[in-house]
Amino acid sequence: MKKSEEKKQPSILLQHDKSFIARGFSSLAGVDEAGRGPLAGPVVASAVIVRDFSFSAGINDSKVMSEKAREWAYAEILEKSLVAVGVVEHHVIDDINVHQASLRAMEEAVMKLKKEPDCILVDGPKLPKLPFRQFPIINGDALSFSIACASIIAKVTRDRMMEYYDGLYPGYGFRKHKGYGTREHLEALRKKGPCRIHRKSFGPVKALWKPY
Repeated sequence: MKKSEEKKQPSILLQHDKSFIARGFSSLAGVDEAGRGPLAGPVVASAVIVRDFSFSAGINDSKVMSEKAREWAYAEILEKSLVAVGVVEHHVIDDINVHQASLRAMEEAVMKLKKEPDCILVDGPKLPKLPFRQFPIINGDALSFSIACASIIAKVTRDRMMEYYDGLYPGYGFRKHKGYGTREHLEALRKKGPCRIHRKSFGPVKALWKPY
């Protein structure tokens, strides 16, 4: 693991969250999602209330962390936080679009938390429909410790789901690319056609979709 991944700006991430705690919010829930861009599989969101900010694992935006670093952080987040996950499957994404699906996954994750938050920090400019005070933070997974934790939980959860789907639908390379539109994935789509977890509303899939 690179030192940059181990110690990437923890003071900045903590400073951001502690500024909300200083304003009187005692229960922060960071919320983020993973899986908006892939051509297959669900979108997954996570809500995380960190109970102990003294982590030994490096915490950062999950997109810039290695798989090994994410797995290490994932285990410690579960140990030191209240965590909930929301999943919206591919067919719902096709019905309501991926943006609305992401918001729905966030709503589901927050409502599954075992403790009611008094403040929700959401990655991005749009807020889900929730009965709690919320703050949108653009690039929040690189600015807020709680949101970064949520991004790690969502990413690792979704990656594991796509690895499972790789066994159910071999030949597409889901274990490697997690459903994103890589050259390998697009070539497999052209050769094999879409499988059941492909998002038929997404352009490269829509052009090849044949109803089962």
